[in-house]
Amino acid sequence: MIRNKFEAAEKAREAHKQSIKKNLEHRLEVARTKGDENLIRQIEAEMQYFN
Repeated sequence: MIRNKFEAAEKAREAHKQSIKKNLEHRLEVARTKGDENLIRQIEAEMQYFN
């Protein structure tokens, strides 16, 4: 039982991490489209945190 809860928690953490990465990639794409260099640098810094 404990093993199943642990595995479920790990899967949830990984899914959450992937969701955040996908969101950051989208935000970066939008910032690049707008040409907002400050926002691009900020999002790239956030992406480094999650790598």
